[in-house]
Amino acid sequence: MISLQQANTPLRPAWVEINLAQLRRNLEIIRADMPTALKWCSVVKDQAYGHGAVEIARETIEAGASLLAVATLDEALELRPRQARPPLNFRRPSLPRPNLPILIFGERPQNELELCIEKKFSIFVNDITQARQVDNMARKRGKRASVHLEIDTGLSRYGMRWTKALPVIEAVLQFDNLQPAGLMTHFAMSDELDKTFAFEQLRRFEEVLQRLHDRKLFGAKSILYHTSNSGGYLDLPQAHYGMVRLGILPLGVYPSKVCRRISGLMPVMSVKTRLAAIKEIEPGDTVGYGMRYRAESPRTIAVLPIGYGDGFPRLRNTGFVLVRGQRAPIIGGNAMDAMMVDITDIPETQTWDEVVMVGNQGDDEITVHDLAAWGGTVSYDIMTQWSVRIPRVYTEF
Repeated sequence: MISLQQANTPLRPAWVEINLAQLRRNLEIIRADMPTALKWCSVVKDQAYGHGAVEIARETIEAGASLLAVATLDEALELRPRQARPPLNFRRPSLPRPNLPILIFGERPQNELELCIEKKFSIFVNDITQARQVDNMARKRGKRASVHLEIDTGLSRYGMRWTKALPVIEAVLQFDNLQPAGLMTHFAMSDELDKTFAFEQLRRFEEVLQRLHDRKLFGAKSILYHTSNSGGYLDLPQAHYGMVRLGILPLGVYPSKVCRRISGLMPVMSVKTRLAAIKEIEPGDTVGYGMRYRAESPRTIAVLPIGYGDGFPRLRNTGFVLVRGQRAPIIGGNAMDAMMVDITDIPETQTWDEVVMVGNQGDDEITVHDLAAWGGTVSYDIMTQWSVRIPRVYTEF
């Protein structure tokens, strides 16, 4: 019998490679950089920025994370599955501490609240009406619901406006079946050179904390104050408080080009494919949909079996890939399932050679920041857009 599946080898000649050994090295470096008493939350929303939520959560828990954070109930349930026997082909590792607290960012609709309470997920409660609903549901089940409160200090997304937060917090603290676990805010520009607005947000958050202190609220309660994402951790040590939230940094990607660097951090993710076909084209020939590229001389081009349907940005005559350690320009407009590159200057190229879309090959590297610049977007978008039809391959080197 012919087997199409080999260990840790994708069937399709395009894959996302996650280096778990590098992730562990990154975590060691970050922990050495971090103040000893500082707690940290591992943010693994959106499949840990495309890297795989269960796998990344497992490694960050082993490295000492105090909390996991996600953005949807489904994401939380993936990290805390029902106690059932997994199917025989289930290969994903279980979490070493399955009861580690899981915080779900954002607001929860009413039909999710009961399951959140039952599964002991921490949720946000930012108004009195919802606080009352959660308190009633928890009381009926003989439980206390773990809740965080968010102060909107200027991002204008979720949370209570800092000027109106105090009476809401005071009211929430009166409910017996709510367990306040955290008070937070979120920076809008923590990773930019100009920290003016970040300092203003911090001032607003401190203003709320001072009013709480003056009224002797939270006095005997164990409340985690947390404001810093990766950018805040790197550049705003005065905003660390009791815990920081790290998502992109352990993955070896900095939130911007200007934030503080930690020596030794390297990207965990690479994106690779194989060269599926080589073609010779003549002067005047066009390449790709829309005829965006026209050859001015005889060229050798290669076809790669990956496209925007896989999450590669929709580029036209922009950017490069690495073939045999050299940069091959992207030509024409990439399609849903294919794209073309010019390999005229890399004559030794052969079909099914490995091609690097993101990562290192030879002495060169293409980063997610490069891809973001070519696509007119941000690195977070690049990492989270890789489709589920591209398998994730986990390596140890």
